[in-house]
Amino acid sequence: MGFKYTVIRAMFEALWLSRLPAITRSFSKCRGVIFTLHRVLPDRPASFSPNAILQVRPDFLDYCIERVRALDVDIVSLDEAIERLAEAKPGRRFAVFTFDDAYRDNLEYALPILRRQDCPFTLYVPTGFVDGTGELWWQALEDIISANDEVVVGAERLPAATLEDKQKAFDTLYWRMRKQAEPERLGMLHQLAGYYRFDLQAHCRRLIMDWAELRQFSDDPLCTIGAHTVNHYELAKLPLDTAREEIAHSVDILGARFGRKPRHFSYPLGGPLSADEREYQLASDIGLASAVTTRPGGLYPHHLETPTALPRVSLNGLFQSRRYVDVFASGALFTWLGRAGA
Repeated sequence: MGFKYTVIRAMFEALWLSRLPAITRSFSKCRGVIFTLHRVLPDRPASFSPNAILQVRPDFLDYCIERVRALDVDIVSLDEAIERLAEAKPGRRFAVFTFDDAYRDNLEYALPILRRQDCPFTLYVPTGFVDGTGELWWQALEDIISANDEVVVGAERLPAATLEDKQKAFDTLYWRMRKQAEPERLGMLHQLAGYYRFDLQAHCRRLIMDWAELRQFSDDPLCTIGAHTVNHYELAKLPLDTAREEIAHSVDILGARFGRKPRHFSYPLGGPLSADEREYQLASDIGLASAVTTRPGGLYPHHLETPTALPRVSLNGLFQSRRYVDVFASGALFTWLGRAGA
């Protein structure tokens, strides 16, 4: 675990020991929190797993649901969350569970838990991924580095024989790709995949549900299907018309597939580099009832003024300690921490 995450863990420990989460739940004006999840997998991540932040164990998901309810917090759908924000007087606090990307492991490991716990949730779907044509560049990068002792990018050669080398190579290439425009990032990804004969579409089909599998979610009354663009591009890096099409087309495709258009949306990656005021306005103009970011924070009545810029709290795979769930459930703490880091 890097220095950044060591500091975060120490902060979570301090918050838990201070009993501040309980105090903020009692006295803050925060009405609820939206949780971000991606993958649910039973196996311990390999030593080199930089994307392990995106996965939690089934038992941790199970405990999160139980503990949130034990804290006297209702688990509700996104529609009900927005209705509760609109109430003149604050009622019971609430939480919303959301999953991004439609990973196949959500079907195998998450859905049985959600059904057994009678837990409403939202699944945000990038339609190109479900078509099997998507490119999960962050996971492909990890898998290529994991399988090789050297990473060749054009004329550049990065050592990857040791765990330290692999992590350094990943950090170097990941952040280079994050800073690139989408065409440049895709070009670099295709160059890597071509050199190592890495089949990006087979990779996508292996990790992501197909339409038949996704139907099990759309037919379940606990599930709200949300849109997540077509190609999972960072919208802020796209021309305006292309960004609009990514949102609108994903909504239309899901509507055609399942008979009802999604009212809710998640911005891919969701941070300041990926979505900001322009994208929030696009989602509003398209008529979406809500859109979620990955900016940390709880939900307050004022978020009704900007429903296409809602904060979330990540159930991060590096922090699967049961005592931290009390911290995660205190949205106000993340709002304050977000302001302190701004």
